[in-house]
Amino acid sequence: MSQAKTPPYLPQIRLYQNWLREERGLSFDSYDALWRWSTTDLNGFWQSIWDYFELQSPTPHRVVCDGAPMPNTQWFVGAQVNYAQQVLRHVDAADAADCAAVISHNEKSLGTSAARHLSWPELRRQVASLALHLQAQGVQPGDRVAAYLPNAPEAMVAFLATVSIGGVWSICAPDMGTNAVLDRFRQIEPKVLIACDGVTYGGRDIDRTAVLAELCAALPSVRHVILQHNLELAADAIKTTANCEDFTAATARNDAQTSAFEPLWLAFEHPLWIVYSSGTTGLPKPIVHGHGGTVLVALALKCLHNDVGCSYASNSLGERYHWYSATGWVMWNAQLSGLLSGTTCCIFDGNPGGRSVDGAGNKQAPDWSTLWRFAAELDVTFFGAGAAFYANCMKAGVDLGECGDLSRVRALGSTGSPLSVEAQAWGTEQFAKIGTPDIWWCNISGGTDFCGAFIGGNRELPQVAGEMQCRLLGCAVEAWNEQGQPVLDAVGELVCTQPIPSMPLYFWGDAGQQRYLASYFDMYPGVWRHGDWLKVARNGGCIIYGRSDATINRHGLRMGTSELYSAVEALPEVLDSMVVDLEYLGRESYMPLFVVLREGLTLNEAVRSKLVDAIKTALSPRFVPNEIFQVAQIPRTLSGKKQELPIKKLLLGQPLEQVVNREAMANPGCLDWYVALARARRG
Repeated sequence: MSQAKTPPYLPQIRLYQNWLREERGLSFDSYDALWRWSTTDLNGFWQSIWDYFELQSPTPHRVVCDGAPMPNTQWFVGAQVNYAQQVLRHVDAADAADCAAVISHNEKSLGTSAARHLSWPELRRQVASLALHLQAQGVQPGDRVAAYLPNAPEAMVAFLATVSIGGVWSICAPDMGTNAVLDRFRQIEPKVLIACDGVTYGGRDIDRTAVLAELCAALPSVRHVILQHNLELAADAIKTTANCEDFTAATARNDAQTSAFEPLWLAFEHPLWIVYSSGTTGLPKPIVHGHGGTVLVALALKCLHNDVGCSYASNSLGERYHWYSATGWVMWNAQLSGLLSGTTCCIFDGNPGGRSVDGAGNKQAPDWSTLWRFAAELDVTFFGAGAAFYANCMKAGVDLGECGDLSRVRALGSTGSPLSVEAQAWGTEQFAKIGTPDIWWCNISGGTDFCGAFIGGNRELPQVAGEMQCRLLGCAVEAWNEQGQPVLDAVGELVCTQPIPSMPLYFWGDAGQQRYLASYFDMYPGVWRHGDWLKVARNGGCIIYGRSDATINRHGLRMGTSELYSAVEALPEVLDSMVVDLEYLGRESYMPLFVVLREGLTLNEAVRSKLVDAIKTALSPRFVPNEIFQVAQIPRTLSGKKQELPIKKLLLGQPLEQVVNREAMANPGCLDWYVALARARRG
């Protein structure tokens, strides 16, 4: 990185602005002015990101942005890059041998044994060893390598090895069933499959060898399988296998060929990975991102807006970055991107709520202190998780003072769904009690679609609970009304009017870009429509109000579902909730509310009255639901999103198999109740 560590500490975004003034002669009197420059002078801004982070290319680029309208914009034409090259350049840092690249724990090791440390030189050796093996198996640039792996260092090594030689990476989490994985991997026809024999989650060992055998049988394109013995299970049915341990063991392949290995230089737009939409209906969209755009946007997001960087290092530990995720969620990619700037990534594999069963297999209450104890042990400095995690900690009464020394945590990240005012207040109060009264919340909103964020944090701006601080640099985000005009202090469609480098190259196998265009550009040609409701305040702060296709429209008043959830889930009786509005084609609005209550509670008149009063007080009597149902679970995707739209379609009479993919769900067993309700409504 081009900036020096300067005492006293300056936020990363201030260091960048100082660099702009000194190197470019550009000064801005406000963040809004800086943002407007970044979204109007695309060439100047993105060139500055390239230069500021000292990106390298053996060939010069002829143009930064060719000016073609979305989705056909081309970036840094002529440049050559490689994601793995950007990561492994940090091996040459003076203290690389003494600084961990990755530190990890899983459910079994936390509290019972030491964390695993992977140094930068060892990371490079393992990546080189596996990359050479993949080349020996015939993997060429453009070939797909698929993974079925947990959130462990082996997954990061496998990714870097794959992309270092130009292979295209794609991963599914091992909690996904056979059909869900095949719906993804069949579309991309991988040549190599890297998989585990099983995982531990919630205190249970889950054997995945049968699933792995089914995958191998159903993927004729796979010529070679590499197996990670996570649970040390026999996998005799798996043919043509090598073992992950052959490439990650300390004694493995430390020869001249490995030492001389260098990642290939690839075109800026060379495919990096294939990620997938949530897959709630139909086949998931296989979204292809490129090396160069992903690197640029990840560095700008992670360093400038999440303020993750080496200038915080007050001792030899340096920055330690954690964002809890499973490998099936795009936040795994975001966690991985910490390596791009030389940051130590702290990863946890397992249930964030601890073990759900004891050693004898008996059900036990969640332990929401698990991740906090992990963060304390590893001296985490940036702690990120989904918004639902913080809400669960608040409701469970977690006392951070009892979780170990969290004094090095100076930032909390949140995403996945809007973070409630109450959950943010809980976290702020908890950190004040343990001696960090100025804890900073970096709440972000983005998407798998472009593997980045549109809205997020700025260490120098005021914090307003319930708001995200700003629109990100380079992201020309606006809220548009029904006439396609930008509005302030009003809820509208989230659109992005200018391209950014990490927008998809294409969807795999999408002839004529038909699915790509229909997904983002059907409503406003040439303008990215993201599918969220957004309000941009006059102070620049932003609020997401949920998906625009799951909107409540009661008696002419439109509202995102998150406002109602904030009101309902603030009640101590409520663990989870979901609302859908069945107004459709002129029908009268019918809005049911589904609630998960604390164990031992029933939906009696007292609880019902509290729910209704909370909605009336926080919103309006117009938004009181027609009926309230107590349910065992709210249906969620594997990445934790409430499945409002599929349940809405189900209750409107569409068949279950047409509206939801069970194997893309975290809790498919709960669907039977909703199917019965839909059947009862039809009479």
